[in-house]
Order: sequence, then structure tokens, then C-alpha cells
Amino acid sequence: QLQACGGGLVQAGVSLRLSCTASGLTFSNYNMGWFRQVPGKEREFVAVVTWDSGRTDYTESVKGRFTISRDNAKSTVYLEMNSLKSEDTAVYYCAARFRSNMGKYNYWGQGTQVTVSS
Repeated sequence: QLQACGGGLVQAGVSLRLSCTASGLTFSNYNMGWFRQVPGKEREFVAVVTWDSGRTDYTESVKGRFTISRDNAKSTVYLEMNSLKSEDTAVYYCAARFRSNMGKYNYWGQGTQVTVSS
């Protein structure tokens, strides 16, 4: 139900935009998040945007470099990643959490690989 794309192999310092398109759910009812995971480590929160784009939040390491946004008309959430660093290398996952749910995310995408070479 969540299809992420946009990953790739890039050099440090460049930009990349990830997209995640939802199907089979009322997208505007869900807060949308991005997470990332490196092999051998736990999945890490990256960013979240509320259902109405009224609020965003980021993990400290990406603040000022990454921007999360959404287009409810297209059922798509984006992660604009600027000034990429080698430590941003990971599989990136999008996730949806019903807007009144403060617990676990309800749906997860399949992940898209981002590799940043230094």
C-alpha cells in the first residue's frame, strides 16, 4: 500500500528526493513518516509530517538538510535530502500512522536504498 522510490547511488554533497505513494487508504487521514535502517542497526526515525502538513519533525542529524512534505491530492509524501553525507547511507522506509493513533505505525513501505559515496 506504500510504494517508495527515488533512492540511488550519489556523491556526498548532492541532493536526492524520495517519494512514497499510498494506495488503498485514505491518505489524508494519516501522519506520514520516513525511517532509515543500516544493516546491523535498528530502524531510525528520520522525519514525520502530520496529516494536514501542520507540523513536521526531524531527527537532529538531518535538521536543516532534509525536508518532509506531502501532497494529499497525489497521496504522496516526499523527503527532500540536501547536502547528503556518507552517514545518510541506509535503506529508507516510509510509513503511515492513523492521525489519532499515538502508537505504532500502521503501514510500511518496502524501502528504497540510498547510498552516499564520499
